[in-house]
Amino acid sequence: MNVKLVESLAQVVQSLSPEERSLLESKLKAHQERTSTAGKERPFYETATPEEWVKAFREWAESHPRHQPYLSDEAISRESIYGERG
Repeated sequence: MNVKLVESLAQVVQSLSPEERSLLESKLKAHQERTSTAGKERPFYETATPEEWVKAFREWAESHPRHQPYLSDEAISRESIYGERG
């Protein structure tokens, strides 16, 4: 850490007028916002086009095994799902 540089900067900031301090604060805030969002990538669901959604969904669906046994009609019937409801 450069202590002399920090001390010099502190003296400069102390000598600023209120308008200059306000300008400095806004510049620092803008810089902080740019640097904090620059490294973050927005998630897929925020940036994807409808075509990209379709492609991603198809890739996801195709990533599952295709040769799995299907459920029987009895297994998916209303009676087997809900049983006896009064």
